Amino acid sequence: MPKLGESITEAVIITWFKNVGDTIEDDEMLLEVATDKVDSEVPSTVSGVIVDILYNANDVIKIGETIAIIKANGKSSSAKKETKKKDNKPKKSDSVKQKVLKIPKAIQSSSTSFSTSNANTFFSPLVISIAKEHHISFEELARIPATGKEGRLRKSDLFQYIEDGRPYKSAQPLTKDPTAYRIPQLTFDKGEGKVIEMDRMRKMIADHMVYSKHTSPHVTAYVEADLTNVVNWRNANKIAFQEKYGERLTFTPLFVEAVAKAVKDFPNINASVDGDNIIVKEDINIGMATALPSGNLIVPVVKNADTKDLKQLAENVNELANKARENRLVGDDIKGSTFTISNVGTFGSVMGTPIINQPEVAILALGIIKKRPEVIETEKGDEIAIRSMMYLSLSFDHRVVDGFLGGSFVRRVADYFEQFDLNRKI
Repeated sequence: MPKLGESITEAVIITWFKNVGDTIEDDEMLLEVATDKVDSEVPSTVSGVIVDILYNANDVIKIGETIAIIKANGKSSSAKKETKKKDNKPKKSDSVKQKVLKIPKAIQSSSTSFSTSNANTFFSPLVISIAKEHHISFEELARIPATGKEGRLRKSDLFQYIEDGRPYKSAQPLTKDPTAYRIPQLTFDKGEGKVIEMDRMRKMIADHMVYSKHTSPHVTAYVEADLTNVVNWRNANKIAFQEKYGERLTFTPLFVEAVAKAVKDFPNINASVDGDNIIVKEDINIGMATALPSGNLIVPVVKNADTKDLKQLAENVNELANKARENRLVGDDIKGSTFTISNVGTFGSVMGTPIINQPEVAILALGIIKKRPEVIETEKGDEIAIRSMMYLSLSFDHRVVDGFLGGSFVRRVADYFEQFDLNRKI
């Protein structure tokens, strides 16, 4: 399985385009896979005959794992060129029968305090696969009553537990500290209604949103910006801009331009966390949170936004937006973002508190541009005028971004909007 993008560690096989015994050419598409970002086609790296396909559709595969064996020039080789002879490699079906997975000691030691049966310390790969599909943790597995030999959890036990509504989903192991908070054992009425199963992408989005909130302590800073000059300039020049460059001039490239300038002024906002290290990125790649026709969310990326003029930014933004609407985004389109913006004003929201797009450390929400009476300073003194106002809200990772940096950055973005040159040439 080839590398599919930064921070992507696994992919789900959607379909194989070839079968065992088929001939394939170098760079011919072998299979289609899905990540939490986008669906991608994976080409063969060699020409030859497919000897073995090691995984099936819907299997979750780690990046770097051997997924198929191709006989090329009389030798067997994998797409990663790291395979052994087929006879020495156990088939997936054999490994499923032989392997069991032991849960971590920390869980094992505490499982007896909340398990309703014998402590379940071993789980088969099949049980692990089912648990992963339903987002069931090791700790939760350890609480499920087991009917298998030697207290092992069977597939039927797990399905029965899911059927019962997962009563131990919110339970936590007992702690020696009597003052520590424990989630109460609650039984919720799920109610009745239309049941809609999450699609693959929605499940991945859900996992990443929960992961981001669990990983980064979110803090949000708010600023109000006067966009009157931006709105007036755009309205006066959008027709001429399209006639000159053949591109629609929306607000998004203007937003990207201002954000890229502010990121350049405050480079530490353009970072990620690696353990105890902070990685400050050299490139400024602005991700744009975009709604797909399915209602799911994706983040296409404007690469090196700080080096591009308004014409180039408009071209990039329009191309990515069109690809998203038509489901034509490819892996490179959604790879490498270092800072993300979310235009919640598109849907009429005054402001938002967005969740950070990991592994970044901040995300900026841009609210609706709304005309309001405001007090402004003029040569004659204070006057009330109709101005186009917008709220900006920056969610940042308080592990590495403090209030000074977060507040200064979002204020600088607002300053670029308010200081926009009405005499700017297109």
